[in-house]
Amino acid sequence: MPEPSGEDARDAARGDSWARRFDALNGFFRFDAYELRATAILVARWLVLGASVGTLAGVASAVFLVVLAWATAARTANGWLLWLLPAAGFLLGWLYDRYGGLAILGNNLVIEEVHSNSRPIPLRMAPMVLVGTVLTHLFGGSAGREGTAIQMGSSLADGLSRLLRLSPETRRLMITAGIGGGFGAVFGTPLAGFVFALEVQRVGRIGYEGVVPAFVAAVFGDLVVRALGVPHAEYPLLANVGVDVLLLAKVGLAGIAFGLTSLLFIELTHAIRHLSRMLTRWLPLRLVVGGTAVILLTLMLGTTDYLGLSLPLIERSLTGAGVVALAFLLKLIFTATTLGTGYLGGEVTPLFVIGATLGYTLGRLLGVDPAFLATIGFVAVFAGAANTPLACTIMAVELFGGGSALYIGLGCFAAYLFSGHRGIYGTQRIHVPKVASADIQPDEPLEHFAARHPGWLPKRWFTGRGTRFDPQPGTAPRLGNDEDAVKQKAD
Repeated sequence: MPEPSGEDARDAARGDSWARRFDALNGFFRFDAYELRATAILVARWLVLGASVGTLAGVASAVFLVVLAWATAARTANGWLLWLLPAAGFLLGWLYDRYGGLAILGNNLVIEEVHSNSRPIPLRMAPMVLVGTVLTHLFGGSAGREGTAIQMGSSLADGLSRLLRLSPETRRLMITAGIGGGFGAVFGTPLAGFVFALEVQRVGRIGYEGVVPAFVAAVFGDLVVRALGVPHAEYPLLANVGVDVLLLAKVGLAGIAFGLTSLLFIELTHAIRHLSRMLTRWLPLRLVVGGTAVILLTLMLGTTDYLGLSLPLIERSLTGAGVVALAFLLKLIFTATTLGTGYLGGEVTPLFVIGATLGYTLGRLLGVDPAFLATIGFVAVFAGAANTPLACTIMAVELFGGGSALYIGLGCFAAYLFSGHRGIYGTQRIHVPKVASADIQPDEPLEHFAARHPGWLPKRWFTGRGTRFDPQPGTAPRLGNDEDAVKQKAD
């Protein structure tokens, strides 16, 4: 083999020198242009899709808020409308029983589809839940609005997914965006809506795969509502409170009470649902019974303070004007009766009321400014019931300012821990148990965990089997009010 010439050797040496310099420079940075390009394409795609979902959710939420405000004002000005609550319940029950299909599963279906991606969320869910919630409020039912916004946003997002023929994984993220868009739009808290959409899916885990879709949708949903001139409630800002060990201890105790109250709300709602199903399996009749019970409770107390959203109770608690000591319990009973018998609406605003009024009462007992604890309770009871302490902490900062963020976070996370493995969303899955020793199966839904564990009463007190409190071994629990009937119709 011939030896290389001198010129070839010099060229080879220069090539080796440049290669060494390239390697040396390249070692300073690990820069992947292809990865950044893929990220830019992903963000651009979700800017379009997320903005579309947020716009749909924002328009739907704006319409809902305007009509809901009208319904609340009409009921307040015409007390006789309460007497028509059972009739309105019968109509709602008949409509959902005949035409609702999977829409009757509500938020449980939305969260389950983020996990399983197996069944379409019916587009009719949006108009049905809007009409149903407005009728519930118009005639005096005690319910909220977050469930309606989430269901509208998610069903519209899923409808758009089917129209665009998106992939199953993209569809899951579209539903997540619908949750964030609906929540951020209806409360005017886009950052909390964004985090809520990621946190509500699983206990103990935040779904970062949906960061861009949920953020874009939540921001656009809020912007659309504001652009349409629909106002949100404004609350007094919290003062900047320094670190105080004694105050931290008192807020921690209050947080435990907030968590236990969340648990009471969840279990009482389930119990009323169970008892109403024992009375009759026909949904229209169950709503008639529930509406009648709400009327009787109102007559017994001689006040309408606990009907509808009960926003004046929040105002009196946060401003220090004062509420009766057991206002939180009364609102809890009214709401559990309304939702447990099948009326439409969300749980969140009633939980705000329950938390604010309980916080006011605890403030008087613990020697803390009642309005201060009412503000923490406003979000903490919801944090315990929904298992979303981070989203609720952020929501408080958006609504009340960050002056007392440490105490708000303590209250929310204490409530989260002490509400146990229960929740208002039964299809929420447990990713990280709150207690390491808990008997929890991998990725187990909250409703399955609840069904596997006995109730608080001795088993011998019950003669029937196959109920939520005494499940037969190996049987699957129910998703919602009428899952069995829904499955039969779907099959």
